Amino acid sequence: MKKVLLTAALTMALPMAAFAWQPTADVKVIVAYKAGSGTDTGARLLMSQAEKFVGKTLVINNLPGADGKIGWKELVTAKPDGHTIGFINLPTFTTLAAQKGAPFAVADIVPIANHLTETGVVVVKADSKWQTIQDLVADAKKTGKLRASTNGNKASNHTAAQLFAKSAKFDYKAIPYGGTADQLLALRQGEVDFSCAKVADVAKLTVGDKPELRVLAVYDTQRTKEFPNAPTLGEVGYYGEWYGSGRALVAPKGMKPEVIEYWVETMKKVMADQAVVDAHKKAGLNLDYKGPKELGDLIKAQEVFARDVISTLY
Repeated sequence: MKKVLLTAALTMALPMAAFAWQPTADVKVIVAYKAGSGTDTGARLLMSQAEKFVGKTLVINNLPGADGKIGWKELVTAKPDGHTIGFINLPTFTTLAAQKGAPFAVADIVPIANHLTETGVVVVKADSKWQTIQDLVADAKKTGKLRASTNGNKASNHTAAQLFAKSAKFDYKAIPYGGTADQLLALRQGEVDFSCAKVADVAKLTVGDKPELRVLAVYDTQRTKEFPNAPTLGEVGYYGEWYGSGRALVAPKGMKPEVIEYWVETMKKVMADQAVVDAHKKAGLNLDYKGPKELGDLIKAQEVFARDVISTLY
């Protein structure tokens, strides 16, 4: 029996021992949003599962503020020794990086892996008088006074609200909060009239005996499995393309190739692990692994989106 256990242990250790570099201390994982946000929730789930592969503690370091700029500035200026990695949100990261005087640039990060892809939604309180997306738009046009909470100025959910409002041809007042968690709390407390967020952010708030939110529409080319009764915006004549967020793991530039290889290969194993896949399904998170090349292409595409589309919305 001891021989069998020893053989199994050695077999599990071999893949990690094959790397030229491995972390020698706890790893700091930067999340540019507060605890309880969508990004934070997904990051904590993934990192808790990844620890058994890494063999070190992966410490989530929440650095919220300035729509993500505080955390991402800390990430790109971190020592590139492999002991600091972090999450970015697309298109927020590329949108902020494109701003004049931005404290970071796309070239300051190295892609490791895409983690989640989340489709956007338009939501109101569950007891709202607006039963359909058309009801909301009609009232917005009639009064011109509706308020929407966002996760920060020009952040992803603000862009979603702009895409919706511009395509539906109505004006509204955007109220920025510190992140998605605060943004949705404001909606639930009646401080605003509607919000735009992501499927995973609102899923648990739309079910149960006393749901707090109602999804009126989704940003996709077809209805989502999570909210089959909610039309796409395109169905009712508004924004007709997919829109949402990619939540991805990156490293500060300057890391040695063997360090990047370690994180790329390790996260590939982590996200392919059946226990990790099952944990994400149970949590209602859309695990969407993309390797460094595919993620790099996505980041480039989001740079173009920020330049050619988002720049026209504000």
